[in-house]
Amino acid sequence: MHTSPLHPDFGLIVHDVDLREVSADHLWPELRHAFETHSALLFRNQDFDDATHLKIASLFGPIENREAMAKGRDLPFDIPKVSNETGDGVSDPEGLHTLNLQANMLWHTDSTFLPIPALVNILTARVVPASGGGQTELASTRTGWATIPARLKEVLQDAIIWHRLSNSRDRISRELGALPEMRQWPDRPWKAIWPNPVTGEDSLLIASHSFAIEGIGLAEGQAIIDQAIAHCTRPECVYSHEWQVGDVLIWDERAILHRGQPWNYDEARTLSSICCSVTEADGLAKVRVI
Repeated sequence: MHTSPLHPDFGLIVHDVDLREVSADHLWPELRHAFETHSALLFRNQDFDDATHLKIASLFGPIENREAMAKGRDLPFDIPKVSNETGDGVSDPEGLHTLNLQANMLWHTDSTFLPIPALVNILTARVVPASGGGQTELASTRTGWATIPARLKEVLQDAIIWHRLSNSRDRISRELGALPEMRQWPDRPWKAIWPNPVTGEDSLLIASHSFAIEGIGLAEGQAIIDQAIAHCTRPECVYSHEWQVGDVLIWDERAILHRGQPWNYDEARTLSSICCSVTEADGLAKVRVI
């Protein structure tokens, strides 16, 4: 593969690879190694239909079907859309749907509130706003942890952090955070540090969903969480992706924080997103709280 850096601290742009041609025996071993070592991969100019999206996701592991998780039974999987498009145009810029999109503009890691966290997000652009905006930004919690101030490291090294979906939604709107779908998951504890089973490097598992550090008062714990996220996402540590249709961005949920950026909500923007769940081979035991 021919690659170039995505950001000085993390990530690769992968050139001259057609994701339609990737299989378990062809290019996948190289791509998975790049994923483990660099945490984020960008592919441009892809013909990336839903079938290819599902195929690439299946190589990473079990596809995350939140509806099935919530109901406790097998249900058909529809590829989630991060979108303001509706059947009648675009959603109300002041409505709860748009507010939920704005909650994704807080720095977060997907699925830390689920029974099994996510390993990867595979995101592709379907519709981009004509006037720009709507970028997706990434920052490495592997790099962030390696450079975190000693006072924060001392607290977080052996910490257990609690996660709740409504915590991030409450920050945008109390009405949004009170919706039943935002409160259907029990609070979830994970160890703060996730060692990569391939490279041995530690990363910080943290998100806007994080609301408490076990053994510390709520206000103090939230302040420490906010400071740690702020350290990982200093401007010089962030990669901001300007979407074009045909781009595919893949990142390691164990080691990357991400957020969206605003756009003119009178214009449509749609991304397709598939997350895959972590397995034991991905180091789940290292963050599970027993």
